[in-house]
Amino acid sequence: MRPTRHALTGLLGAAAAAALALTAPVNAQAAQASPAASQSPAQAAGSPQLLAKLTHSQATSLFRSAGITWTSSGGCSDRNNPTCTSFQGLRSQTANGAVTLKRASGCAVRLTGGTETGHASGTYSHWNGYKLDMSLSSCLDSYITGAFTSIGGSKWKSASGNIYYREGNHWDVTYYNCGGC
Repeated sequence: MRPTRHALTGLLGAAAAAALALTAPVNAQAAQASPAASQSPAQAAGSPQLLAKLTHSQATSLFRSAGITWTSSGGCSDRNNPTCTSFQGLRSQTANGAVTLKRASGCAVRLTGGTETGHASGTYSHWNGYKLDMSLSSCLDSYITGAFTSIGGSKWKSASGNIYYREGNHWDVTYYNCGGC
């Protein structure tokens, strides 16, 4: 039987319960309907658990609970301002993918871009909630280039199919799924 939210809050604390409440439905669905690793991103995108969108507040709560930090060159979170870093409309699978990366790598993860305007368009875009930008760091750089498969053009692909693209001063990461969460 699943514990009540009140019981979780008492046992885990408000922050942990909030993070659990955000991820539990996604993880439960993923366990029942997880797309096979061999599926294309388009096939995986049709799965219901991949379509859940988060508010900025939900995403930052999840990131905070996981120890993921973020920065904004404009010091703001307005999705319609390109100097802000916003997570409004971020797919839950994308947020969970960043958490999976943090846990698997043991590295600090600092987000520098989310769903704000100003990025390239397309189906698997920042605006549509599929991408996050991350700061470069020796730990994260070593983990990505050592654990994932190089596919050329400064891109690495994880076993789950997510793409890590090293751009000039950051990682541009496309999450088709949560990376095994």
